[in-house]
Amino acid sequence: MLEVYELKCFIQNYLWGKRGSESEVSRLSLAGQHIESINEEQYYAELWMGAHSKSPSILKNSEQKLSDWINDNEEILGKSSILKFGNKLPFLMKVLSINSALSIQVHPSKDRAEELHKQFPELYPDSNHKPEMAIALSNFEGLCGFRPYSEIKFFLKEIPEFQLMLGYDLIRQFNDDINNSQILLKDIFYKLMTLEKEIISQNVKSHKSKLQSLCDDEKKKFLTVLFYRLDCWFPNDVGCFCIYFLNYIQLLPGQAIYLGANEPHAYIHGDCIECMACSDNVIRAGLTPKHIDVKTLCSMLNFNGAPVESKLFYGIQENSYTTLFRPPVPDFAVAHIKVPANNIYTLLKRDVASIILIVHGQCKIEESSDLIFSTGKVFLIPANKVVQLHVEIEFLELFQAFVNL
Repeated sequence: MLEVYELKCFIQNYLWGKRGSESEVSRLSLAGQHIESINEEQYYAELWMGAHSKSPSILKNSEQKLSDWINDNEEILGKSSILKFGNKLPFLMKVLSINSALSIQVHPSKDRAEELHKQFPELYPDSNHKPEMAIALSNFEGLCGFRPYSEIKFFLKEIPEFQLMLGYDLIRQFNDDINNSQILLKDIFYKLMTLEKEIISQNVKSHKSKLQSLCDDEKKKFLTVLFYRLDCWFPNDVGCFCIYFLNYIQLLPGQAIYLGANEPHAYIHGDCIECMACSDNVIRAGLTPKHIDVKTLCSMLNFNGAPVESKLFYGIQENSYTTLFRPPVPDFAVAHIKVPANNIYTLLKRDVASIILIVHGQCKIEESSDLIFSTGKVFLIPANKVVQLHVEIEFLELFQAFVNL
């Protein structure tokens, strides 16, 4: 008997999510029977697939929490995973459907996460690190890492509000002292993020007025539409000005970004598969009504400037149907698998357990089996299990997350 276990997974209804049936989270959740119906007034932001204590998946055939079931059946994880991570599933896979921007944020390293949890457990209840990767399901927008210093210097020079808020001397030092660019950028960014709200509000309004007077080419150069969108979602928020410091990245479906420790970022709009270490650890600094900790965030940020192209994370082709995304951490990797119609395909055997989400199509598992992989369904596949997919009428697309060993 083939041991493949169907999971029921749970939704997070954060206010930045897409509403109703506009959300890929709601559509996949309904198709996969994780929910019984879609409420068109509800926000459907995230679908969680894994064993995180905040919202663990459950086994459909037993209603048992995945974390508890793994404790009783740890051999399904595979020997290498157990040696590295014990009897824990160290990754969490999600679907995100984003209608309005998430916070300007960073995730701490493992050591820093443990330190913050020990010092401020009420603010940082999770002691694990949270490297993460996003693979676009639709056109996807975000902010990711600091821009090249030359681009930041251009905006600091050409936007008079920066000179009013930050002072000419600090900007001049950043322009002139190329040997201390990281330190000076840190000083500039910290000063901006800690300005009084009234000062930020005045300068957001002033900058919006100037943007409106620009010609079309200049409006594009100064990201006018993006600035206005952020201000619409978070009026007079300092995070609106972060678009001139952080790379604005636009992904096509299938493209990915990887966000390691201390990398500033904010997702803005679109749908994606996200995979990360099993953690919910976030330090925020803008574009959010939640707790903001600018001092901690700026103390750990990676202030290296790099072009937006360098933020793309590329997969490798394992075979004709499988693209593997392997970030530089052992906690997780993700395979993106697309099988054409009228094909029989055997998933590559993994020596660790994996979680599979089908995002399009359906197939039978082995010819004699009644088990169907279909859109929205989520399955746990034990280590070393061979799974043969019989794809018939339409193409099959799925994502498979597993330990990266």
